[in-house]
Amino acid sequence: MKVLKTAAAMAVSVALLAGCNDETNNYYPGEPTPEATNVKIGVYNLSFDRFTYAELVSEMTLTPAAQQVLMDKWFAGTLTNDEKAVAEKVIQIRNVAAIIQTERPAVLLMAEFNNDGTAEDNQAIQGFRLNYLSVPQNALGSTADKVKPLEPIQFAYTENFATNTGLLSGHDLNRDGKIALPNDAWGFGFYHGQYAFSVISQFPIDTDNIRTFQDFKWKDMPGEINPTITNCDDENNPIPEGMACGDEWYSAEAWADKPMSSKNHVDAPIIIPTADGDKVIHLLLSHPTPPIFDTLTDNNKSLNRAEIKFWDDYTSGDGSYIYDDEGEKGGLKDDASFVILGDLNADPESGDGYLDTIKDLMYSDQVNQLATHGIYAPTSLGAPECLSSGECRSENWDTKYPDAVTSTSGLRLDHVIPSSDLNVTDSGVFWPATFEEGRLMMNDERVGEYGGGGKSVSSDHRLVWINVAL
Repeated sequence: MKVLKTAAAMAVSVALLAGCNDETNNYYPGEPTPEATNVKIGVYNLSFDRFTYAELVSEMTLTPAAQQVLMDKWFAGTLTNDEKAVAEKVIQIRNVAAIIQTERPAVLLMAEFNNDGTAEDNQAIQGFRLNYLSVPQNALGSTADKVKPLEPIQFAYTENFATNTGLLSGHDLNRDGKIALPNDAWGFGFYHGQYAFSVISQFPIDTDNIRTFQDFKWKDMPGEINPTITNCDDENNPIPEGMACGDEWYSAEAWADKPMSSKNHVDAPIIIPTADGDKVIHLLLSHPTPPIFDTLTDNNKSLNRAEIKFWDDYTSGDGSYIYDDEGEKGGLKDDASFVILGDLNADPESGDGYLDTIKDLMYSDQVNQLATHGIYAPTSLGAPECLSSGECRSENWDTKYPDAVTSTSGLRLDHVIPSSDLNVTDSGVFWPATFEEGRLMMNDERVGEYGGGGKSVSSDHRLVWINVAL
């Protein structure tokens, strides 16, 4: 126990000193950003989906000193039950911050980072930046008995985005005779802002030219139709009274109002200074609904397909039908550089979704195929081990490309898809195997009630990144 206490004391000392004197990647708005030759761009589903937004704010605004009081008690085994609940959230957040500090992306989409629904309140993201990312975390994991401090990392630019998750629709979407959260929200959520996403960047975000598609209607996408009842003889999922096999699921009014995006679709340009002038890269951001949990229809499966196909149309010249939340029509210009980022909830080889849709996007002429299914497709050593050990979902153990898996589902769900003009020189998935440093950030049986894997210790998804040479 002496070693554990010594490690904990060392951690807080380093954290407090570094918090006052961090000169790593200090890019501030209004000051010239250094010219870039290589830019690491990533996506990470953080699994910060708390029961309330206020709960996440409370955790993120804990000072490093307050966090360490809890951690000292955790190491000593003296936490009350209430303190343990908070301490384990601190462990998770610290591990997530350590993973970001280890991989050091310059630009990162953070999925499942809750907000207030309208993206006006930035307390949680600001707290994450100041109290976790700006403080050196432990490269061995926040519960390790030794400390190997990481360099803090600064992101001068952040952008929160409004979301359809938890936004009550006003319609009985699940046909149970009442209108209530979470099932009658435009996107599944127990409150407005749950499962939202945001961006942190070391390069300026061109906020004046951000396009959002939160209100784009599903019905306005070519080929999309109101889902119909196709599961007609399932005693566990009876057809609602007054409806019959083959009926359209949504009422005419609900179908007319229903947004396509379960959260939001966002085009956020970033401006990267280079020796040849500013380079603009459009970050195309989304987090489609998972193609599961369907009962009587293929609602979620069809919506996932539409949410992914949207980006294929937006980047290929087939997006003339698209309109954004300001009424501007059309897709991306032909000569624009882009990176599609998201937990797309779709694997091109396995899973429950329409495989052809994600595969079409990954094999599109508009994208750099070396980074989607070629030599620069992101991989790890930890994923195959997760599948072979049974830690990942067993039904996906026979996936064709085990090293490309990005979640404990055993599927490749998280994607960084660059445009064909971008020169990708490296990529990866942060997933340490048991013989690699940082394994405790993936699994620690001392944390959580289910043995310390997935969300209890960091996330059930992994940080995925590419490096672009400019």
